[in-house]
Amino acid sequence: MASNEERISSNAAASSTGPRGEELQLLTGSDGIKIILLGDSAVGKSKLVERFLQSSYKPHLLSTYALTLYKHTYKADDGTQLPVDIWDTAGQERFNSMHASYYYRAHACIMVFDVTRKLTYKNLDTWYEELQHHAPGIPTLVVANKIDIDYQVTQKSFKFAEKHGCPFFFVSASDGTNVVRIFNEAILQGIKWKLSPKEDLLLEALVPGVRLLRRRTLS
Repeated sequence: MASNEERISSNAAASSTGPRGEELQLLTGSDGIKIILLGDSAVGKSKLVERFLQSSYKPHLLSTYALTLYKHTYKADDGTQLPVDIWDTAGQERFNSMHASYYYRAHACIMVFDVTRKLTYKNLDTWYEELQHHAPGIPTLVVANKIDIDYQVTQKSFKFAEKHGCPFFFVSASDGTNVVRIFNEAILQGIKWKLSPKEDLLLEALVPGVRLLRRRTLS
């Protein structure tokens, strides 16, 4: 695992048109990837991130109420290093909705539910609807967490992911099953989304100079 992971908390207010003021420091750099986590409270989102970054599991029952941002360096097979920002809801999901700035310029989403709590699976519809409103089309992974409590659950079929064309994974923050896999997959999907023609065209529209630079590069 990379050694320079950093955790940042912020209570800064945000504009509906995007972050500003102190929140600007939370913006993902132009060379980076932003991964967001969604799902009900206590489904294990924070534990999954901690397991991925620290390769250890230390259970605690207290939740924070501020946005939590984890900074990670992804190392590709060719040695290329890419900065990755992983955003955790850190308690905001208790209000059953996230501020628009949480979705701002996100490149991929990991949507988590607890296999021991049916309501958290049912509520995926609400989270997905909100995601599509603020960040339509971004790659989304659906994750069934806490399978270590009863591994028989992996024999069940969950139709939500299939319905929306999303990759589906059984995971456990407790024993580490598929944790590294889902984050690496989200990062790779985020890279593809960021480099997709759709985002390139949007970038050119917002920054005219990019169009000229791209034409020079292609020529």
